[in-house]
Amino acid sequence: MSAVLRAQALGKKYKQRWALQNCDLDVPAGRVVGLVGPNGAGKSTLLNLASGMLTPTAGTIEVCGGRPAEGVDQLAKVGFVAQDTPTYASLSVADHLDLGKRLNPSWDDTVARDRISRLGLDPKQRAGRLSGGQRAQLALTLGIAKRPELLILDEPVAALDPLARREFMQDLMEAVAEHEMSVVLSSHLVSDVERACDYVIVLVDSRVRVAGDIDDLVASHHRLTGPRRDSATLPAGLHVISASHTDRQTTLLVRTDTAVHDPSWSVSPLGFEDIVLAYMTSPANAFRDSRPTLEVLR
Repeated sequence: MSAVLRAQALGKKYKQRWALQNCDLDVPAGRVVGLVGPNGAGKSTLLNLASGMLTPTAGTIEVCGGRPAEGVDQLAKVGFVAQDTPTYASLSVADHLDLGKRLNPSWDDTVARDRISRLGLDPKQRAGRLSGGQRAQLALTLGIAKRPELLILDEPVAALDPLARREFMQDLMEAVAEHEMSVVLSSHLVSDVERACDYVIVLVDSRVRVAGDIDDLVASHHRLTGPRRDSATLPAGLHVISASHTDRQTTLLVRTDTAVHDPSWSVSPLGFEDIVLAYMTSPANAFRDSRPTLEVLR
């Protein structure tokens, strides 16, 4: 598969602090990709670099086959909805659509106005008087109607209540199905990523800890519980993500493509959130797995 976003040794430094450093990342095209990780992992910095809002201090980044924000044609390929779903408070909904039409050569006015009508937004209403959910939907409409090859969403529902968040995510999934664009969605809400995305990248300290199809990751990760033992004595093919021990018992979170036949282990499935949290909290050198399925589309 081709990559819609590729970073190599990418870094961004603010004065003496690196917000992102030595990041290598490939994002597959034609997928809805969830980007998750703890605060400070570099997710927002990465997405701002991808959208062209920031320029790299080190390394390279390529988006949709070109350098971010390099010319009108390149700008048209990427839609971006930032964390605060920015809109202009003094402009009406209709003003936003007119502005979008003027600024974007591939603007689809029919899509924009149909979405506004379906959402029940008054075109005359100023954005400053809209609810948080309505502003988020307006921002999403602007991103979709631009008809980008890649739509980037950086924590778009972080400030919304559960109902508004669910409506936003449902609309996003419908838009993706209708317009067949690549999407990168950054979120702290793992449940939203599991619901809306088919591929996930876990980013910790600027490094990709794991990446792959969500269904494949869930199918290949397990919790093993059994008598206490050294995880180094496990058979080949079991890749330990995390381990905990009591005086008598060992509990392992492992990744394997084969069944575990050792009767001394009790094997149970892992939920997607448990998998993500295991990679987020494990030390960077806690596991080694050279299989191609763990690499990010080299």
